[in-house]
Amino acid sequence: MSEVQVCKSDDVLEGGVGYRFKVLYNGEEASAFVVRVDNEVKSFLNRCSHVPVELDWNYGEFLDDSGRIIVCATHGASYDATDGNCLGGPCDGSPLVRLQVNEREGAIYWTPSGVLSIPPEGIED
Repeated sequence: MSEVQVCKSDDVLEGGVGYRFKVLYNGEEASAFVVRVDNEVKSFLNRCSHVPVELDWNYGEFLDDSGRIIVCATHGASYDATDGNCLGGPCDGSPLVRLQVNEREGAIYWTPSGVLSIPPEGIED
């Protein structure tokens, strides 16, 4: 599958608010997001590995005050924002689902693959 532009690079600031977009996960519409950590973009399915609820406590707010840890607003599970690995709480070692993204020429692109695909109506959230 070919890649799709998610947003502009300027839409995702270091340690700041994440950029949400829509995906199909196993054929069902779901939310995903991009954050910037250590000046690299990282993307995950917006779904806690403990219980399938969205992670953000306010729209697009995923990271704690350090800008390095994703915290589930519902259950407090915490994940390393660089790789999605569970750091503690009810995630019990289960990582977040990662999406393949890259950044070039002022934009962030997602490459759908496997169980993650583009919804028929597009990725705008």
